[in-house]
Order: sequence, then C-alpha cells, then structure tokens
Amino acid sequence: MNPIEKVPLQKKLEITNWIVLAVLLLGSSFFLSFRFSLGILLGGLISILNFYWLHQNLRNTFQRLMDGAKSSILFKYCIRLAVTAVILYFIIVYRVADVLGLLLGLSIVVINIVFTVIMTFHKKTFEEVS
Repeated sequence: MNPIEKVPLQKKLEITNWIVLAVLLLGSSFFLSFRFSLGILLGGLISILNFYWLHQNLRNTFQRLMDGAKSSILFKYCIRLAVTAVILYFIIVYRVADVLGLLLGLSIVVINIVFTVIMTFHKKTFEEVS
C-alpha cells in the first residue's frame, strides 16, 4: 500500500506549530516566570501531539476505507481525549505549571490555523489586486 503524502498545507501547519511554540516559549522565558513558560511548553506539546495523533488516525482510517470508519474515528477520538484529560489533570492538580501558560500553550494549533488563514487570505487578496 502506498503511503499517502502530506498535503503542503498540512506540512506548513506542522512546521508553523513548532515555530509558534518556540516564539511563545522564548518570549515567555525572558519576561515571565518559569512555571508560565513550562505551562506554554507542556500545553504546546500536548496540542501539537494531539494534532499529529488526529492526522494519523484520520489518515489510517481513510487508507483502509473501513466499513466502521465512523465508529473507529470516534473511538480513537475518545481515547485521545481521555489521555489528554488525564495528563492535564495531573499537570493542574500537582501545580506543575501555570494554568494560564498551559491554556496559551494548548491554543498553539488554533493560533497557527487562524494565522495561516489570515496570511492565505491576505496573499490571495494581494494577488488579485496586482
């Protein structure tokens, strides 16, 4: 079976996720506390790993074209959600990191998608005017 190659947009999003995490982490490490920076790091890692995990699950499901694809996706989604919830529970309960930093880190993929949409729209609008 030939592996499905990633769409250029998917590659761009994955690389930009790491860049956004690095920028937020560098900025917070100079100006904010260690716990806040740790929250950004942990939240960012959780967010990016969830993004990869979702991509893998969807790709595997559609490659196999299973009859029970919907139930397979929902089951894997529930497992991913449960694993994420347990990890977040321990980070918050044991006060490993600052909660606001954690929330900011968890928002990295969303920030990246919004940024990518704005840049794509701006580029398209700029090309139409030229």
